[in-house]
Formats: sequence, C-alpha cells, structure tokens
Amino acid sequence: MSYILQTSHLSKRIGGKELVSDVNIHVKKGEIYGFLGPNGAGKTTVMKMVTNLWKPTEGTIALFGRLLEPSSYELFQRMGSIIEFPAFYEYMSGRDNLQVHCEYMGYYKKGSVEEALGMLDLTEAADVPVKNYSLGMKQRLGIVRAVLCRPELVILDEPTNGLDPVGMKKIRDLFRMLCTEYGMTFMISSHLLSEIESIADTVGVIHHGRMMREISMQEIAEMNTAYIEFVVEDTRKAAYVLAEKMGLEYFKIVGDSEIRIYDQGITTQKAAKELMKNGVELVSISRHTENLENFF
Repeated sequence: MSYILQTSHLSKRIGGKELVSDVNIHVKKGEIYGFLGPNGAGKTTVMKMVTNLWKPTEGTIALFGRLLEPSSYELFQRMGSIIEFPAFYEYMSGRDNLQVHCEYMGYYKKGSVEEALGMLDLTEAADVPVKNYSLGMKQRLGIVRAVLCRPELVILDEPTNGLDPVGMKKIRDLFRMLCTEYGMTFMISSHLLSEIESIADTVGVIHHGRMMREISMQEIAEMNTAYIEFVVEDTRKAAYVLAEKMGLEYFKIVGDSEIRIYDQGITTQKAAKELMKNGVELVSISRHTENLENFF
C-alpha cells in the first residue's frame, strides 16, 4: 500500500537527549490519522520533522511518495499545518492574514477567503487586528489558514487548544467534511483520547518517544466487547442463576464481587430481574463498552 505520509526509523536527538526513537508512521490518503500520546511523548517533535522545521537525526520521511529533503520546498505547497501555536501578523486583520497566505501559496480562487472565514464563524471579526483576537479565535484562524488552499495533507498539532466544546465540535465536523468531500488527509495530534476517538480513522500511539501501536478504529471496535457488570454479595450464587436458571454461557467472575455478562442477547433489565428473583443481592449494575480509552 502507498501512503501519503510515511516515516521510517525516525529519530531525533538534541544535546545528547533522545526525543523520539525509531518512529514508523503510515498515513493513508483520505483518512484522518490521530496521533495520540500524553504531553511530552514526542508528538510535536515528529510533526516538526514532518514539516521540515527540524531535521531528523536518523531515519527518513516520505511525503506524496517522495523522500523529504532540505530542498523539497515544492512539497509544502501541497500541505497545511499548525505546529504548537499559529503565528500571525498581529497588526493585520484576520482577512489580510489569510490573503497574504494565499499570495505566498499561489492560491487565487475567488471568494476562498470569505468562505474560509465563514467556516468557523470568523466573518464578523474578519477586519479586526489579530492582536485583539482571543486564544480560541486565533486557534480557529490558524485552522482556517491551514485548510484554506485545500491542501492534500494537513498536519495539526493539538488543534483544539483553547476551544470550547462547541468550537471543538465545529472543527471536528469541518475536518470530516473536508476529508469526505475534498479527499484531504489529516494528521491530528492530541493528548485527549475522547477527541481522537470521535474523529480518527486510524490511531498511532506514541509514548516516551517510541511508537507503541498503529491501529484502525474499526479494529479497536471489533476486538473489544460490550458487557454488563453486576456487583453482587455472592458471586457463586449469581453464577449459578446465570448458568442454570438463564442458560447463559458467556459470563466471567472478576474478583470477589463482580460478575460480567458477555451474552449479546441478554438485556440488563432481564438479568437483574432474574438475579433478584433468585435471591441474589445486587450492589450495583453498569453497562460497559470497551473504547479507545480502555485500549490506550
């Protein structure tokens, strides 16, 4: 399979300190790739190398099927990015900053700036100097600028920093729309599992500078199972009721007081009713679905 972005044994050392080591990433065209890891795991370091801000100590980076070299400037006309915090000409307006971006990207589609401003509700602030923008507004303007020229690949480092829940949802919807309708590819880093789970097609997990796993969200969904969990006073009695009275096979006793039912055909209400009917004292009832957080 060919990838729009691929790294091979990517490593970076500064002053004798190893920031990332042997990182192999595979981003497919047209997907949203979630780059997940705690703060300090190495996400920004990798993204700085992918965008040519830092040079790798070892390893290679391939973009659009070509090895990235110091002189590969033309490749970046096909990309958009935010690394750490977006920077602007502070005394210029939001509109003027976007127009300047279009100029140096050689992108002259009529109405594109106004359309971009409307994407994330920045039209009313379009003529306000950026120095007067809030953190959230600057973040939204940075995202708008990153996708303005319809790049093939967008690299975004913690793009929802400073945004409220409504703003985060708007941005997720925007990314999904651009991915679906325009075939754009996104690599999005975050330390928030819920953010990545809600949008990513594939997840790459990095920890202490090393890639732990790449896996599709579909694989995670298929490998994990929903279950009903009862906390009871007598697990042996509960197991007897489930097996002998209800004919269930797929359940498991966990510890001294928990019992988990994995049979997909049984409802929580039916199991609880049968247990109580047979004298099993219930302490608590809950239903669980394994998700990205459990996997992580």
